[in-house]
Amino acid sequence: MATIVDKITTVELLRNEFRQLADLGASLDSDQWDTPTCLPGWTVRDVVSHVIGAEAMLLGEPAPDVDVSHLTHMHNPVAEANEIWVEANRSRTGAEMVARLEDVADRRLAVLDAMDQADFDAPSWTPAGKDETYGRFMRIRHFDCYLHEQDIRLALGLPARETVEDLNSSLDEVATGLGYIIGRKAGLADGSRVRIDLTGPVRRTFLVQVDGRAAVVDALDGEPTVGIELSALRFLRLTGGRHDAGVEPEEEIRFSGDREAGSRLAANMAFTI
Repeated sequence: MATIVDKITTVELLRNEFRQLADLGASLDSDQWDTPTCLPGWTVRDVVSHVIGAEAMLLGEPAPDVDVSHLTHMHNPVAEANEIWVEANRSRTGAEMVARLEDVADRRLAVLDAMDQADFDAPSWTPAGKDETYGRFMRIRHFDCYLHEQDIRLALGLPARETVEDLNSSLDEVATGLGYIIGRKAGLADGSRVRIDLTGPVRRTFLVQVDGRAAVVDALDGEPTVGIELSALRFLRLTGGRHDAGVEPEEEIRFSGDREAGSRLAANMAFTI
C-alpha cells in the first residue's frame, strides 16, 4: 500500500531543515568546512554539496560535467551520481556554499508550497521503490537531510539537534525498513521475536516478528527473544549506516534475551544506500 504523508507537515520539516543547514553553514570558518565527517571521503563541505545536488536534481538542473574517476570511495552507481555534484562544489568557499544552498532550497520550497495534498498522494518514484507517493519521497528527503545535519554537527563536536518533530518523521520512515533489517540484514532466525525500545526526546517501541518473513506487528506472540534499548538518534544513525568515530555499534545499547542475536542486529542495521 502506498504511503500517505501529510503535505503541510512534511514541507515545514524540510523548510526548517534547509534553514538549519544554512544557518549552521553560515557559522563555520574555512577550517570547519574542510573537517572530515563519518561519511567516507566527505568533508562538511561535501555533505552540504550532496544536499544541494539532490535538490538541484529535483529542480531539473543538469548534472555538472566533472570527472570523478580519480575518486576511490564510491561503491555503487548512486554514490557515483551523488559524487558528481559534490566534486563540482569542492572549490567553493563557505559563503558560496551557503548562498547556493539557500538558492536551491528557496526554489524547491516554492515548488512544494505550490503543491496540494493530492499532489503529495500522487504516484512517484522514490529511493524506496517506484510504487510509492511523492509525499513518501519528500519524507525520505527530510530524513536524509536531517541525518546529514547531524553528520556535520558530530564531525564538528557540536551537540546533536534532537527535536521531536524531526525524530518522529525520521522514525516513521525507518519503520518501513525494519522487516528488511531484521529478516535480511541481521538474518534473525524464523520464530524470533524482537523488541526495540527507543529513549530520549522520543520514546517508541517497535515489535518485529519473524514468521517466514520479518514484519512489524502490534503484539508479539510471546516474550521477546531479542531486545535492544537505545536512544532514538543512535537508532537513526545506525539504520542510516553511520559509524561515528569513537563509538562502536554496541555502545549505548542495552541488550536483553539472546545477546548474540542482539549484537548481530546492532551491527547490521544499515538499510539506506
